[in-house]
Amino acid sequence: MNGCAPGAGDRGAVCVRETRALPAAPAPHDAVGRLRAAVDALWSNAAPPAAPSGIIRIEVPITQRVDAVEWLHAQTTLPRCFFSARAPLPDAPALAGNGNGNGSVHRQQPVSVAGVGSAVFFRGTEPFSLADWRAIKRFLPRDCPLVRAYGAIRFDATSDASVEWEDYGSFYFVVPQVEFNELEESSVLATTIAWDDSLSWTWHNAVEELQSTLRKISPCSSVQANKASLQTAIVSLNHVPTKASWDLAVTKALHMIKGRQRELVKVVLARCSRYITDTCIDPVELLACLKAEGQNAYQFCIQPPGAPAFVGNSPEQLFHRKYLNISSEALAGTRARGKTRADDFQIGQDLLLSSKEDIEFTIVRDSIKNKLEMICDEVVVHPSKALRKLPRVQHLSAQLAARIRNEDDEFEILNTLHPSPAVCGLPTEEARQFIRDCEIFDRGMYAGPVGWLGGAECEFAVGIRSALLGKGHSTLVYAGAGIVEGTNPSFEWDELDLKASQFAKLLRYQERPIRYQEAENLGTVI
Repeated sequence: MNGCAPGAGDRGAVCVRETRALPAAPAPHDAVGRLRAAVDALWSNAAPPAAPSGIIRIEVPITQRVDAVEWLHAQTTLPRCFFSARAPLPDAPALAGNGNGNGSVHRQQPVSVAGVGSAVFFRGTEPFSLADWRAIKRFLPRDCPLVRAYGAIRFDATSDASVEWEDYGSFYFVVPQVEFNELEESSVLATTIAWDDSLSWTWHNAVEELQSTLRKISPCSSVQANKASLQTAIVSLNHVPTKASWDLAVTKALHMIKGRQRELVKVVLARCSRYITDTCIDPVELLACLKAEGQNAYQFCIQPPGAPAFVGNSPEQLFHRKYLNISSEALAGTRARGKTRADDFQIGQDLLLSSKEDIEFTIVRDSIKNKLEMICDEVVVHPSKALRKLPRVQHLSAQLAARIRNEDDEFEILNTLHPSPAVCGLPTEEARQFIRDCEIFDRGMYAGPVGWLGGAECEFAVGIRSALLGKGHSTLVYAGAGIVEGTNPSFEWDELDLKASQFAKLLRYQERPIRYQEAENLGTVI
């Protein structure tokens, strides 16, 4: 059921909205059995709800903590999704009060969520709109906080989608039929039933399809996902643009940045690298490898039916909302980590003191602050500039906190903050047009918002440090670099390699030299 049918956003919330908890189970196997029995009882023993629409979540607590990636690795059903929360950052600013939480009971937040199947999905070919947001929110009850829609939005929905991205549309979100929540000390296995007669999807349709999905659910993988490397080797590697074309594009951007008209202040240019490997890469195994080193990042995987998988390990938060409270961050400037503690410290100090990196970072931080101030009552920035150290790279960062006036301003926050100068440039429209003119590949969901929407809360990362894995032996890896006054094209090309290295290091090179090409155009089929 596609919940984004014409006019769906004007119909108001679905009629039935509830969460039902079953007794706790000792292990995933027992939880699967209890869910199957509960859904079978809905089908055979109970009269269908009289309401024409609704969403019901049935969940079974599991007394042990089980890795959500391992659970997802055992499943074969599509669509599938995964989102892992980032560890809280130190020294993040906070605003007084609970942001209109109304003293609600504290509920343990999932560390990671994996889901398969579609209770309801939301896909459109036009740019993501307020009507689309309302169509999603009508299925997300405020008092059922774990009923969430996971997905992503295109970086530029006004540009044409290439073949590899066409199944995603301009946006794609899904409320999973079966969902595994990994908590700090335990787990939850849940299933969701959604129906809406006005969308030609009845209660009986929903329960029957859910029964089919539950029959395919495996409790957990007997073969653990490899978290160290992928058992594959690179056969060939192509970059779009080539190094020569990159230099030309950066030089053109610098000419506009330094020109009398100052048409641009900053623009972020990207590269798409196609890796051909000797075996197919399992998206969940790649996800497991990224998660092993991504404690300070968001791991995600989105895969619609029949589509390639969009997988990433993003360090950058677009924003998080809980009730009226908003948090966001600015992230810009990149250096490698040092081989020794002293070397790492010196590299970090060079980054902090670099005038070029300070220009780029200040543009990003001030732009986000200004955008928040247009919508929010108060905005706090602290720290205003600090180092964020990741396993392979380090960045300049700033944390921002704000408070919106109304929870319905959530869409405005999403629509205003994306795209940020960290992935597009400044001024936004001039930078976006420069990207359209210069880049000859489709970014798709790369650098777009990726995350989830809930009734009283939502969280989005920026879809960077990401890759698109096709059904065959082809993987597209994306990376970008900010161009400001003082940029050196060759240094930025090296930065692209650094940002893509978390993917490249997982691929094993054959003993013979790989066939390396710098192609003008990779084509579109993945």
